[in-house]
Formats: sequence, structure tokens, C-alpha cells
Amino acid sequence: MEWKQALRGRLAACTGSKKSEQELKDEEMELFTKYYMEWKGGRKSVNTSYMNIPRFYYRLPSEDEVLLQKLREESRAVFLQRKSRELLDNEELQNLWFLLDKHQTPPMIGEEAMINYESFLKVGEKAGPKCKQFFTAKVFAKLLHNDPYGRISIMQFFNYVMRKVWLHQTRIGLSLYDVAGQGYLRESDLENYILELIPTLPQLDGLEKSFYSFYVCTAVRKFFFFLDPLRTGKIKIQDILACSFLDDLLELRDEELSKESQETNWFSAPSALRVYGQYLNLDKDHNGMLSKEELSRYGTGTLTNIFLDRVFQECLTYDGEMDYKTYLDFVLALENRKEPAALQYIFKLLDIENKGYLNVFSLNYFFRAIQEQMKIHGQEPVSFQDVKDEIFDMVKPKDPYKISLQDLINSSQGDTVTSILIDLNGFWTYENREVLVASDNDNTTDIDDT
Repeated sequence: MEWKQALRGRLAACTGSKKSEQELKDEEMELFTKYYMEWKGGRKSVNTSYMNIPRFYYRLPSEDEVLLQKLREESRAVFLQRKSRELLDNEELQNLWFLLDKHQTPPMIGEEAMINYESFLKVGEKAGPKCKQFFTAKVFAKLLHNDPYGRISIMQFFNYVMRKVWLHQTRIGLSLYDVAGQGYLRESDLENYILELIPTLPQLDGLEKSFYSFYVCTAVRKFFFFLDPLRTGKIKIQDILACSFLDDLLELRDEELSKESQETNWFSAPSALRVYGQYLNLDKDHNGMLSKEELSRYGTGTLTNIFLDRVFQECLTYDGEMDYKTYLDFVLALENRKEPAALQYIFKLLDIENKGYLNVFSLNYFFRAIQEQMKIHGQEPVSFQDVKDEIFDMVKPKDPYKISLQDLINSSQGDTVTSILIDLNGFWTYENREVLVASDNDNTTDIDDT
């Protein structure tokens, strides 16, 4: 039979040309590659999008590529100008207010004009394309509260539009100083922005030009202390817009700003002069720097030596002395002890073992200095065991033997705990809190009686 002859021939051929193990492996790899490529090629017909991955990385021009840098700067400037033209100007805002007032929906709530959704949409059609983004169901729903007729306040809506326009204007203004074009400002960028902003703030008219550099340093430091906790040297423009600091700074445009508001505003002229004046008063040898001994007179002069030692160990110093910028961080931390950024600053100083938590040893290490100061002032030292138990009761840490930074922040008692450990005056205030409260109540009663 033919198939028998064919089989014998095949067996004879195989016997005569027996392949080595390496040849068999090579043949196997060749067949695998062939069939894999055929399979992969078959998938191509299903989806070819992977062949057209869009470009997502654009290399920034280097310093020696002057032409490319100039082109990038010009294109960004044109882009920002175009974005600026898309914003509502004063005339368009006035026209929007006129249309809203014309389409108000009765009845009024007191003196507040209201508008329903139907009239809201009509105003949106008449206001022009620039206003289209504000006249959406989402915006209307955001501003809708408990009106029985399903209306929103015209004033609240207009304030919403004004706020949005202001945010976009400010973002464009800040972006002009974003030299890198990456959406963040470096310290020098923010310094330039504030320096050029000073002439537009009436409340700073009294500042001498020789003080401008110190004012700018004082203002910029607050932004970086609170918005750059990792000390990267740059802040996102979005973070600047999201915080209240820029509002506080631009509040100085108000020529009739009250004295009380100026005193509580870090960016005001009285506040900046106060902080710089304190620095000069502490600098007894007039070398422009503060030693540990000079800094010990800060505030009420009751900060412990152990805490001050830690400040000079951990903070940036020059030949063992502190400059104005480092001093500003110190002041911001101690004046804002309830804030997470301030607690982070102080926690780093308290964490002497760099373990990321405070244990009984750490607390005792700092409280011993408080006990020593009490002896110097003729007071009976308080037992550390009692204070330690009170601190753990206040903080209620997840681990009963360790207090982390997050525990301090979550407890809302971080300012009290840090004051107990670093400042005799702070500890005395805590220890006598009940007496002080009673005294305040007595004073209030006396005022009411008069």
C-alpha cells in the first residue's frame, strides 16, 4: 500500500538526518516566533490605536537654547492674553447685573431680589457667550437653598460670578510670574509678584522703599511656611488660590481698612513692622543675626533652654546664628500653634530621637526643663507623671505609648500640649486655666453690673 511505503520512507529520512537537541530548540523557537507574530498581526486588525500614542512629554528648553526659550515665553504670553480676553470686563459685569435685576422673580425676601430657573436661563441667553459657563443647572442647584418658590438670590449669584472672574484674573496674573511654566511659583517668582503688587495696595503707601525687601521676605515666608511643608522651594498656583492668604494680602487695597483688621493681618504694614521690630530688638549685638541667647528673650522670655537648643540644632543657621528668614518660620510656628504646619515644625523639634513619634522619654526630656524653671522662680515643681497622664488623656493617641504628629493634629489639643512642653508661661496658663476662667467670668459680671 502506498501509505506504508510513504511511512517507511519518512522513518528512513528521520533516521538518516537526526537533529541535535540545539537544532530542535532553535526550530521550536522559530515556530513559536512565527505563530506569535501571526497572532499579534491578527490583533492589529481589531485595534490599531496603540500605533498612534499621543505625545505626552515635551522637553523644556535648556538655558543655552535661547531661541526656544523665547518662543516658549512668547507663546505662553499670547495664551494668557487670550485667556484674559475671555473674562468678563467691568462693562460686561454691569450689563449682567442690569439683566439679572430686570428679570428678578417676585416676591422679594426682605430687600433681597430672587430669580427662578426659567428667568435665569433667559438672562443666560441675553448675557452673551462669555457668560454661558455660569448659566448652568449645576450652578443654579449650588445656589438653591430653601426658597419655597425654587429661586436663588440674585446677589449671591452675582457674587459667585465676580469671585470666579477674580480667581481667573488672579491665576492669569500669577501665571505671568511662573517662569518655568509648570503651574507653580518659586520663592523668587513670588517675591517678584509681591514686590510689583506693593504700589497697588494703598495700605502699604507709608512703607519706605528701604523696607520693601524685608516686607517682601515677611510676606513670602507665610506662603511658603504653610503651603510648602516639604520645603521643595515651590508652591502650586492652585494652592495659592485655594488658601485665604491672597485674600488677606489684597485686602490691603481697602483704603478704609480698620485698625483691628490690620493688626490681625500678617501682610499689613503694622504687622510686618512689628515682626521686624521684634527681630531688631532681640539682636543686641546688631550683627543682623540672632544667637540662642538673643532668641531666648523672645515673647515673654520663658521658652526653655532645651527647646531653644533643638531650634538651633534643626533649623538653618549660619555659624550658629539665625537669620531673619529662619526667624520668620520660628515666629509663624509659635503664633499659629493650632495649625498643622506649625505643629509639624514644633513636632520635629520635640522628636529628639527622629522616630516619628513622641514617647514618655521625649515628654520627660522637655518637661524637666519646665520643672527646673519652676524651681528658679520659687515654685513647687509639678510631678511629671501627672502631666504625662494629662497629655495622653488630651491627645488620645492610637498607640497608648506613642504620640504621632497626626494624633496631635486630630486631637485639636496640639497647641496646648506643645505649650506645656516648651514654654513655662504656656504651662502656667494651662495649670491655672480654671482660675483664669473664673477671673474672666468675674470681670464680665462686673462690666454687666456697671
